[in-house]
This record gives sequence, structure tokens and C-alpha cells, in this order.
Amino acid sequence: MSRIGNLPIPIPAGVEVQIDPGVVRVKGPKGELEQRVHPAMRFERENGTLLVRRPSDERQFRALHGLTRTLVANMVHGVTQGYRKDLEIQGVGYRAQLEGKTLVLSLGFSHPVRVEPPEGITFVLESPTRIGVQGIDKQLVGEIAARIRRIRPPEPYKGKGVRYLGERVRRKAGKAGKVGK
Repeated sequence: MSRIGNLPIPIPAGVEVQIDPGVVRVKGPKGELEQRVHPAMRFERENGTLLVRRPSDERQFRALHGLTRTLVANMVHGVTQGYRKDLEIQGVGYRAQLEGKTLVLSLGFSHPVRVEPPEGITFVLESPTRIGVQGIDKQLVGEIAARIRRIRPPEPYKGKGVRYLGERVRRKAGKAGKVGK
């Protein structure tokens, strides 16, 4: 029995949910999202909430039940409040700046690295070493943040690089010098 799949999805005021076979569209104050779902999954509306029902207890539908509910709930949250991932840059001379909408990163390479935001994503700079990735699509926000981190991931010796805010990097001791012959 799926505990997540049985939870109702609260639909706040100002959010429209349109359900077609195989496609769910959610429209809210921050934008509009569309998600393909398995056509056999059923949706029921009850006084301001949305319930996801599976057609049978087959293994495939049990697996899709919680997934479908979570995807739709993330869409509702995204169009009302949005999502944000924060990144932190550590290292001497490492910094970020915005040129229009483009994020320009100086990360110790011989050239600055430019990151163009896809549609629906905005970059926010709180300081030259703090980057925020904002958007309404949870998966896209996480993917763009991961791509930025992948440009210069934190290295284990000095901890230099781009990391998620609050991420702990395991440090290594490094080489010890020669002590004698």
C-alpha cells in the first residue's frame, strides 16, 4: 500500500489543474507546467484536493502510484512558490558575476565559463561567491545546479570548487614530506 500515493494533493486558490489522458497541466501565479503520466492512472477531485488512484494492485501501478502523486504535487508547489538551489564557490580568486541573464564564472581556468539559463530558470547572485538557481520546475532547477557544480566540483585536498550550500566535503590529508633516508 503506497503511503505517499494515497496522500491528497492540496490545490491552493489561483491554481488550475487540467487533467487529460496521459498529461497533467498545472497553471498558477508563477507559470505553467506540463507532465506526462501513465494514461491508466486516475485523478479524483475532492473539495480543493486532488487524489491519485491506481487502476489495480499490479506491480507496475504500485510503482507508479507514489511517483505520479509526487510529480503532480511538485508541479503545484512549483507554480505557487517555486524552487531554489543555492551554490557556494570556495577558492582564492574564484567568483561569479551576472552579465544580463548569463552567469559568468571565474573558476581558475584560463577563460571565464559562461552559463546560459534555459527558459524558466533565473540566476541570483547574493555575493560573488553565492549563486541561487530559481525556477518553477524542480527537476530543471536541480539539473542546472548540478551542471554548474560539475564545472569545478569541490576537490578533496583544499576544498576548492563549487558546492551546494551546506554541503560537507570530505578532506584528505595530502602528501607528507620526506622525513629521512
